[in-house]
Amino acid sequence: MIKQSPRDTPELVILTGAGVSAESGLGTFRDKGGLWTKYDLEDVATPEGFAADPGKVHEFYNARRKNAAEAAPNAAHKALAELEARLGPRMMLVTQNVDDLHERAGSKSVWHMHGALRRARCAACDHRFDAPLEMRADDPCPSCEAPATRPDIVWFGEMPIFMEEIYAALSHCAMFVAIGTSGTVYPAAGFAAEARAFGAETLEINLEPSETASDFTQGHYGPASEVVPAWTESYLAQLE
Repeated sequence: MIKQSPRDTPELVILTGAGVSAESGLGTFRDKGGLWTKYDLEDVATPEGFAADPGKVHEFYNARRKNAAEAAPNAAHKALAELEARLGPRMMLVTQNVDDLHERAGSKSVWHMHGALRRARCAACDHRFDAPLEMRADDPCPSCEAPATRPDIVWFGEMPIFMEEIYAALSHCAMFVAIGTSGTVYPAAGFAAEARAFGAETLEINLEPSETASDFTQGHYGPASEVVPAWTESYLAQLE
């Protein structure tokens, strides 16, 4: 029997990964010939890489920012926005993605655990601000004026954000759903096991079973733009 969530915690926690945005033209780490394959991750997605060559890091994220700006939300993003519109605070949408396609589809509350391309921060004073479409290594911080601005992205070796709130939700939710995730990047890869340990149902929606498929009580497989709308419709029907 599934437990009831306290009033101040969501009943449904959804985690989305790169597979949700892939059909909008945003590549995943594993896409052959994609943006990620043209760079060494150690050079562009670590604090050490930024310290060694900030210009190269900005070049990479400028390309990602442009790619994201030119993309459009797909049916999966729109279905999740519609689900949130119906459920309100009973649903928590967490994403590993740094694009803003969820918001552009209509989602009002999105927890970006890995940061966001549209945001920037200062490595000197930690001031956060809206990022321009293109950033340069010598851009001054709007607050302290130090030429130390960087994308407000969680790089490898850095701690994801909102973890306290996410774990609190996982410990009380009735259902956890992971959509378009590979199951290889922690701590997100451990969310299903965490929620299941507290009695939640767990569902994986993916193109194919992930590396943590055994942590889920059920799985639906196929393109996100087809499977997610079908699942959200079914989920809402069960509530009526």
